[in-house]
Amino acid sequence: MYKILEKRQLSNDVFYFNLDAKEIAQNRKAGQFVLIQIDLDYGERIPLTIADANAEEGWIAIVFQAVGATTLKLSTKNVGDSLAVLLGPLGRPTHIEKKGTVVCVGGGIGVAPLHPIVQAHKKAGNKVIVIMGARNKDLLIFEKEMRELADEIYVLTDDGSNGNKGLVTEPLKMLCESQTPPDEVVAIGPPIMMKFCALTTKPFNVPTTVSLNTIMIDGTGMCGGCRVTIGGKTKFVCVDGPEFDGHQVD
Repeated sequence: MYKILEKRQLSNDVFYFNLDAKEIAQNRKAGQFVLIQIDLDYGERIPLTIADANAEEGWIAIVFQAVGATTLKLSTKNVGDSLAVLLGPLGRPTHIEKKGTVVCVGGGIGVAPLHPIVQAHKKAGNKVIVIMGARNKDLLIFEKEMRELADEIYVLTDDGSNGNKGLVTEPLKMLCESQTPPDEVVAIGPPIMMKFCALTTKPFNVPTTVSLNTIMIDGTGMCGGCRVTIGGKTKFVCVDGPEFDGHQVD
């Protein structure tokens, strides 16, 4: 059983859990995920990306939105409660190397899985520029954490209630058009956001990585529900990803 060590509500239906998971914390890498099952005898397993971890203290953090039966039930759990199943780390880790300047774009709850990627790129010695956006200020998460890590940060909301009013593609295009365009872009968020981030960077030939983690189901390659076409070839998000070349995603 995996005990809940900390619980925070980040917005109306978005929750942060800190879980006791020593072995996963010691072995996870940026971009990987876990499978969670609340009860041992009944219920589905859901994949959730690891949003943070501490190998020495033996915990991992998950961030989820209460939108279905399992996540709604998960949101009712409290500190001291336990989860029956916590399997991981799963998925291919983010490819991290010293490249120069990396722009990390997060939309909505996608900022949470972007967090360990920002951590890893900073640790590798890259300059990290973060662009984060949401519909309004109440849906912005991990802003404090990102400000502590980023060399530069752009915050945008659709309604202008926090940061600048606009879309994340606006500062992304500006950076690509600059005299020192980014060496890589990583985008995680709603599929439509990732699509337009990839379309923004493509004319400038900036390598762009996107995460398709939201379409995973069983997380082990068995169900086939996360089948996608990447560069004309069939891939499974959970075992071949969850990250892919954004310019190759159909």
